[in-house]
Amino acid sequence: MDIDDLLLYDETLFKNIDAFNPDYIPDNFMYRKSQMEALAISIRPALRSGRPVNGVVLGSCATGKTTAIKKIFEMVERTSDKVVCVYINCQIHTTRFGIFSQIYQKIFGHTPPETGVPFSRIYQNIMQHLSNEGKALIVALDDINYLFYSKNANKIFYDILRAHESFEGVRTGVFAILSDIEFRFMLDKNVNSIFIPQEIIFNPYSKEEIKDILKERARIGFYSEVISDELLDEITEYTVSNGDLRVGIDLLRIGGNLAEADASKTIERKHIQEALKNTGSINLMYTLKSLSDDERTLLDLIRTSDVDLTAGELYSQFSKKTKSSYASFNRILNKLEFLRLIDTRFTGKGVKGNSRIIILRFDTEEIQKCMSRL
Repeated sequence: MDIDDLLLYDETLFKNIDAFNPDYIPDNFMYRKSQMEALAISIRPALRSGRPVNGVVLGSCATGKTTAIKKIFEMVERTSDKVVCVYINCQIHTTRFGIFSQIYQKIFGHTPPETGVPFSRIYQNIMQHLSNEGKALIVALDDINYLFYSKNANKIFYDILRAHESFEGVRTGVFAILSDIEFRFMLDKNVNSIFIPQEIIFNPYSKEEIKDILKERARIGFYSEVISDELLDEITEYTVSNGDLRVGIDLLRIGGNLAEADASKTIERKHIQEALKNTGSINLMYTLKSLSDDERTLLDLIRTSDVDLTAGELYSQFSKKTKSSYASFNRILNKLEFLRLIDTRFTGKGVKGNSRIIILRFDTEEIQKCMSRL
């Protein structure tokens, strides 16, 4: 089959290709009933003219946190017009203005001007509207650790949670979503005294749960009998070994595309084997996408070095680029090692006898290729 035929080929294995997208929200959201109930209990007071209960939504990547938040927000907005629910990705929006621009857009249907209007007026418009309309505001801050990296977290929390002190009757709440389970945030005491969150834990899916979720996603996304149970079992095994449900969903999508390119009516083992060749890059892309700007800067310094650097040599280069403290550098270095992007090896040399050599775990060209796509 030539390229023209591929592009114009009418038959498809996909009943709903959107089912394999990262932001797809399934109607049948499996194995997260208790977490959804906990979110609903936190929101329920806001539906009854009370103040919502704040929450920390905690779990590793691909455990359903974002889907749960978006799904419960959809349910709330179908139930009542007295609660404004705003989901914000803090990897994208890290500034005070950026966060409140998203809230402003949800309330008024358009973003505020980026210049010429002071932040105080944007903030006042938001809170005065909530006060006048008797509406509660619930803000979900996904990957909230990025607000701490940018040092904007305390002010944003303060602006949201203490709005009732300046605007009568305003009721606000925050869901702080953390994917970096090693990250521990500290709020200023004047914020912490009012945040007081309920912790909602999203544990990793079990092998059987992963299998059922992949089977359900295949049922929604493919026509019947496109993929066998045996191949789904193999994809499940690989997904479990990688610890990331998104890898299995990507394998289904890539396998389906490869089968279509072969003009095959079913996904065969050879298509999954070919798709597996791309999974290393898929995993690396997900990991790199989760990094902050400073974390990517440090990784790029490691990648572009012609020799293995010591921690001291690396910090010297990093501090010139970012003006970061050694404590921040050390935290980022430890995170890169935790994510298995680098290894460190103690040399027994140095002033205190504990100098570390930094070793990149991935091929430099592969990292460069993935980073160029971000």
